[in-house]
Amino acid sequence: MNIDVCIPSDDCVRLISQFVEEMDLTALYGTYERMPAENHASPDIMLKLMIYAYHEGIETSSRTIEKNCRRDINYMYLLEGRQVPDHATIARFRTKHFGPCAQQLLCQMTQFLHDLGQITDEEAFIDGTKIEANANRYTFVWKKAVTKHQTRFLCKTALLVGDIIDRYDLKPLWHKEVRKKHVKQILKKLKQLARERDLEFVVGKGKRKDQLQRDIEDLQASLDKLKEYETKLHTCGERNSYSKTDPDATFMHMKDDHMLNGQLKPAYNLQHIVNSGFIAMVGIFPNPGDVLTLKPFLQQIEESLDLRFKRIVCDAGYESEENLKYLEVKGIEAFVKPGNYEQIGTKKFAAQIGKKENMAYDPDGDFYICHNGKRIQKTKERKQRTASGYIRTETTYHCDECDGCPYRAKCMPGKNWKKPVEERYKTLTVSKEFERLRAEEYERIDSEEGKMLRMNRSIQAEGSFADIKGDSKFTRYLCRGEENVYAESVLYAMAHNLGWLHTRIQNDRLDEHLYELKEAS
Repeated sequence: MNIDVCIPSDDCVRLISQFVEEMDLTALYGTYERMPAENHASPDIMLKLMIYAYHEGIETSSRTIEKNCRRDINYMYLLEGRQVPDHATIARFRTKHFGPCAQQLLCQMTQFLHDLGQITDEEAFIDGTKIEANANRYTFVWKKAVTKHQTRFLCKTALLVGDIIDRYDLKPLWHKEVRKKHVKQILKKLKQLARERDLEFVVGKGKRKDQLQRDIEDLQASLDKLKEYETKLHTCGERNSYSKTDPDATFMHMKDDHMLNGQLKPAYNLQHIVNSGFIAMVGIFPNPGDVLTLKPFLQQIEESLDLRFKRIVCDAGYESEENLKYLEVKGIEAFVKPGNYEQIGTKKFAAQIGKKENMAYDPDGDFYICHNGKRIQKTKERKQRTASGYIRTETTYHCDECDGCPYRAKCMPGKNWKKPVEERYKTLTVSKEFERLRAEEYERIDSEEGKMLRMNRSIQAEGSFADIKGDSKFTRYLCRGEENVYAESVLYAMAHNLGWLHTRIQNDRLDEHLYELKEAS
């Protein structure tokens, strides 16, 4: 049976097959120690099958792909008469072979699309979403809880070591507090003492253990527990939690809260950078928020891609002084929506007279003027280190004339009489550098160009997630581990790109890169 004549000439499966054949798959072939037999699927055929399976979406498990290879004519077309790979071969290809070279293949696809004129180097739209990890929900390890238990257990171990030192008349090995190395040294001395006494260690019912054997076993158990705490803290790193079944996953708040109680689930923060509807790069991060992902994501793009985008468009979740300063230093025009953009100009915001945005500022005297006409003078400057290590300069302004002010209740809402005396007066903390960057950012965002780019970010960046999460029903990873999760994300990105290219060809929209603003009637 000639399968080729059964498939329409404009079917997307033909485009996927032709595109993969044009790619340089040297890195993919390099992951094989021995090439598959001639009648088995070669690495390029396996890549075609995986991309087409993720393009179809819905079911991307290895068993479903194997079943489709036996039943679906499009999969048979891609196999080119080869033997159908079993589910183990498909799963092994996804993790062992495609995973190590996933980023390289995606970069190659992006460069190829750029050479075809489908991707430009003008603007890039960045957005992120959280995808649930393939981990059990109740296998969490919290860094704060581990630290608390470790401190408590060290106190308990110190008492045990103190009793042992008194019992065997040993010399203390520390000055202030007991550490793991001290426990090791005491244990070593006890084992040496047991060898000198020719102590026979007994196990089982009806056997009476010597006191020395009990002490050695207790110390060994304490040492193992301390090692367990250290291992958990090392696995956490800078994160606040991880899952036992997938240590690379971090517990985050998800929009899909089936218990309606704010339950945290193990997940990954998936980042996309999109241009002309194509996903140019994919990033996986353990941060629940987006503000700490922008800088490392852009660095990843700079190291991997030859493209240098002139404009970066993000939503308010990426706004911070560090990110805006980084984009300014790199010479990239930032279109980052300010965090207070929606509130400014509303009646509710204007009624909040305690906000610095609603106060007059004198740049010559460097002071603010409150609603009552009083000055809020500069008192001090200090350096503040953020969670990412960035050092920002904060200026503190203070007013000493708040007594008897008729607007005090509105300016400082709350029960101020419960605060200390020095906190009962108006205080402002301002980063002048951040205010300067935000003012420039607001001017760009509020322009006609900024409005058009913000609209395109909503369509293109969020549209890529709508395709993956909405159309393909991708809400939970199948693989475990950051490398395998990244490979699965790249497969969805490559499938999205080829599907979008096929749509543009069919609709004759190859030269369209941005949607224009529509004028209100």
